Amino acid sequence: QVQLVESGGGLVQAGGSLRLSCAASGRTFSTYAMGWFRQAPGKEREFVAAISWSGGSTYYADSVKGRFTISRDNAKNTVYLQMNSLKPEDTAVYYCAAGYTGGVAVSLYDYWGQGTQVTVSS
Repeated sequence: QVQLVESGGGLVQAGGSLRLSCAASGRTFSTYAMGWFRQAPGKEREFVAAISWSGGSTYYADSVKGRFTISRDNAKNTVYLQMNSLKPEDTAVYYCAAGYTGGVAVSLYDYWGQGTQVTVSS
């Protein structure tokens, strides 16, 4: 029902910034809660940030709190993840996800993007 296309990943030095974008199509974007997850090689996919359908509520993993900001522009059917003060441990494949209920668990999301690689060099 919903297709998610991510962009903005790449290679950045520690302390730098990147902004990831996730463009949605196929259904009414504004009815979904959105989340960002990441997965490093050999590790479980972990929660990064989430935002409610209205944009009024956000939640962040402790590891990124104060450095990352999730936002959405429903008119553009796009969700963003602004990543500042990046650290080598932020290196992972980042995934955009959409769900009717949202939350921190992978199982709560119905649609996923293809993933985009973020590599932070020391």
